[in-house]
Amino acid sequence: MVYFMNYILNFCIGILIGAGAILPGISSGVLCVIFGIYEKLVNSVLNFFKDTKNNFKFLFPIASGSFVGIIALGNVLKFLFTTFPTPTKFAFIGLIVGEVPILCKKANKDVGFRLTYMLYLIATFAIAVLLIFIENNCNINFPSIENSNFFYLVLCGFLMSIGIVVPGVSSSVILILLGIYNIYLDSISTLYLPVLFPLGIGVIIGGLVFLNLIKYLLDYYYTKTFYCIIGFIIGSVLVLIPSFNLNFEGIISIGLFIICFCLALNFEKLEEK
Repeated sequence: MVYFMNYILNFCIGILIGAGAILPGISSGVLCVIFGIYEKLVNSVLNFFKDTKNNFKFLFPIASGSFVGIIALGNVLKFLFTTFPTPTKFAFIGLIVGEVPILCKKANKDVGFRLTYMLYLIATFAIAVLLIFIENNCNINFPSIENSNFFYLVLCGFLMSIGIVVPGVSSSVILILLGIYNIYLDSISTLYLPVLFPLGIGVIIGGLVFLNLIKYLLDYYYTKTFYCIIGFIIGSVLVLIPSFNLNFEGIISIGLFIICFCLALNFEKLEEK
């Protein structure tokens, strides 16, 4: 019964992570951190064959949920972001902001707080702001699906994996810069394998490369790496901040922010239970 409940929970988390992979400004890595599975996910992927049974039990529902999220819930969240942008964005902001105190606690668990660590946070926050600025101001003539090149798509998938692995870096920013974001969305909606297959190859290769890099940084520079992650996460909030009016929708938005903020604060307790 406990395994079944964990399966359902991880499957639902996977759905949201998958949906986050296709939405502009949303980082799958941030969602992994929010739900408290980021470190375990990195270790399970890189050490899969050391404990195949348990790692498979953990990874399979997340992977299958992510697939469902990319194909199905991504369109639902896209609808929410376009139809009810302010309440939806405030809900996400609440989840992200509520997780920051927990992340700071994790970052300081071994050596305590040092003022110099804030330099790492500020640096990655500045990078996140720069990426958001680029996303909002770059004008690119997108190629068509028919003109997409196999090896270029593999390279795009490789670079896209940065946005999947590194919390706070949105895959959409990278794909927009590479000029294939529209191709990516069209291919998902039509399951166009000539585009999705090479992208998938690149994501797998890049994911393994960058996951190993993240694991190395967490193993040897745990606190500094965590502060870098926190900087990216705080920076990612900026892309979500909407225009706001204190009307009925505004009150609903504030309510959703408070609810999601409280939920995020209690994720750690729920995870321990």
